[in-house]
Amino acid sequence: MLPSVGPAYWAVMVLAFLVGGLVKRRQPGPRSALSRAENAGVLFGAIVGGTVAAKLPFVLGDWEALLSGAAWLENGRTLTLGLLGGYLGVEIAKLSLGIEAKTGDALAAPLAATIGVARIGCFVGGCCFGRPSDLPWARDFGDHVRRHPTQLYEAAFHLVAAVVLFRLARTDRFRRQRIKLYLAGYFVFRFFTEWLRPEPIVAAGLTFYQCTSIFGLLVMALLFRHDARALLRESPV
Repeated sequence: MLPSVGPAYWAVMVLAFLVGGLVKRRQPGPRSALSRAENAGVLFGAIVGGTVAAKLPFVLGDWEALLSGAAWLENGRTLTLGLLGGYLGVEIAKLSLGIEAKTGDALAAPLAATIGVARIGCFVGGCCFGRPSDLPWARDFGDHVRRHPTQLYEAAFHLVAAVVLFRLARTDRFRRQRIKLYLAGYFVFRFFTEWLRPEPIVAAGLTFYQCTSIFGLLVMALLFRHDARALLRESPV
């Protein structure tokens, strides 16, 4: 949940999108063959899919707010479902627009860079913190308890991923698979770092986000296998 955040939080969020846009412009590799309208449609699908999925557990968990519509406007969202929803939203948009070109490779590094900087905004805003900790880098986020700065752990993961994905784009390695590698890596990372977060257990000793991460990892593995087979079929014998 987000506390009452100040201008510094929103400034970092604006910076996150600027950094993501810069990475996209500087990223090596062929430019998108999509038209402006097609790019806008794909972006719209990503935003709608990601936004709806990110809010879904909070909306369904508060029926009164759901009926009044307030649940969609109040704070609370999950990145794990948001990433899956954004991926699904892009695929639905491409299907509806008749787009067959792969778009994930071009989005992987910019998305990682954007989320990495945005997580610094979460640190500045004092949301998404971890469990109490006595580590030297633990921070008090306003409740007089020193906690794991899990926002910075995530920021480090996404920014490192952005660098790796940028270099993979330069060498054209893991073509058509880079977005799936990034998302799969995040789901693994999130599963283990979830032990550092003050989240309730929902099933089999796991939190909701760990269950979501397992599901997301399975989805990415299936998609990776599907695209790997497609690439083999397209390769000359």
